[in-house]
Amino acid sequence: MTGPTPVAQLGASGPVAQPGAFLPGADLRHPPAPGDLALPVLRATLLTCADGRPLRVADLPAATEWVPLGVLDGVPAWATELTTADHVPGRARGWASLAAEVPEPFATLAGRALAVVTWRRTHRWCGACRAELTDLPGETARRCPDCDLYVPMQLSAAVLVAITRPGPPGHADELLLVRHATGPTGLWALVAGFVEAGETLEAAVRREVGEEVGLAVDGLAYFGSQPWAISGPGVLLAGFTARAAEPHAEPVVDGRELTQARWFGLDALPAELPPAYSISRWLIDATATAARR
Repeated sequence: MTGPTPVAQLGASGPVAQPGAFLPGADLRHPPAPGDLALPVLRATLLTCADGRPLRVADLPAATEWVPLGVLDGVPAWATELTTADHVPGRARGWASLAAEVPEPFATLAGRALAVVTWRRTHRWCGACRAELTDLPGETARRCPDCDLYVPMQLSAAVLVAITRPGPPGHADELLLVRHATGPTGLWALVAGFVEAGETLEAAVRREVGEEVGLAVDGLAYFGSQPWAISGPGVLLAGFTARAAEPHAEPVVDGRELTQARWFGLDALPAELPPAYSISRWLIDATATAARR
């Protein structure tokens, strides 16, 4: 599997950041220093240097209100929400274009900035008694001062799966690829969907495959995961591999979420694949590589 390396290892006193890695955190004990990393969020974009590098705290006005994000390669990182880009240097970038150009740890940090800022904006008031929530020191969470409701930032789990079947005699195995009705509709991607309450990741894979292409799978195996800011702040993708339970069965698209579904030989994949920074592409590339061994 290619893609990001682990962001931390467990040391004697807790997680220890690895070189070039991002370690999430919510430490407010120390204020931002001028040289700390700054991730200003303007609606659904982030402001960065022209070459994609992160800005520094010193690049923004002194009165800026900062939210801690964690540490990237030993340097604290902070986010702030902007209503205008006036008086702030840099270039507004969407997460997808940014992640396609910058090293993976910074792409992960950028996704966390979008998730944290969006969560704070949309979770200001208590959903039980309507009081204004207060921040909890050291946590990405809030609590109601009136009814004591605890409101953590929650993740939305989603799954995607690389499904293969034997190819015709003398040919490579085949991989099922689909085209979605929304988003980047020109790409050939993998079956994917959100996990429902009360559902395991594996059950979600089987349900989504059944709903979207009418197939059953077996040999389900976990592949890896990736935070994914394109599908919405706080989305965590879990990837799987599987085999088609009926080798000769053909996919039938649902017509609602998907527009096409086809089997492709692993030695003849289409050019219109997901971007290299995505777990979808890691799954496709790893499956094709394994078939060549």
